[in-house]
Amino acid sequence: MRAARLIALVLVGLGVVAYSAWLLEFVLTTGVSPLHDPVGELLTRHPVFRVAEVVSGSAFLLAGPPLVRLAPVHWTGRLTAGSVSVFGALVFADAAYPGNTAIGLLTNVIFVIGSCSLVLWWPRGWRESAIIGLALIVLTWLAVLVTGSLGPGHFTGLATRAQLVVRAAQMVLGAMYVFRVTPAPRYASRVG
Repeated sequence: MRAARLIALVLVGLGVVAYSAWLLEFVLTTGVSPLHDPVGELLTRHPVFRVAEVVSGSAFLLAGPPLVRLAPVHWTGRLTAGSVSVFGALVFADAAYPGNTAIGLLTNVIFVIGSCSLVLWWPRGWRESAIIGLALIVLTWLAVLVTGSLGPGHFTGLATRAQLVVRAAQMVLGAMYVFRVTPAPRYASRVG
């Protein structure tokens, strides 16, 4: 369990750092407006963003199996771990096919499913944090949909960046849970 926890923490941490590479837009010249252009525009403007997306997607994809070892043996815990891997695969696919609407939609759906699964199995205290995270994830997704439907120049960039901040925060919350909560034994002993 200790090795699985360490591997999961390293991979999720690497995934979050690489997923947050969009912050480099404030240092690099990209020609992308942080207020009005979707953050996905960065993938076609500078190779560092595409490389970071590949690293992030790979890290999240590989984090799934150790998270399965740590999750409780029931469908909601497994759904959480599986959603991290699927999210990673979609982030990886987004690097390969930037701006693909279907990938963007699936990424949002998978992230919401993963966040819902946390609400279903995390213990009290943690569950409340998961509920707040889920609400923020849904609100930022709605903001992205609304600003995107209004057309260019309506703060789509701000909405997509807020969405990435909320997603990264939810991943950090998950990593904190893995770090702080000792997994229950996989099989209860039968003392009779």
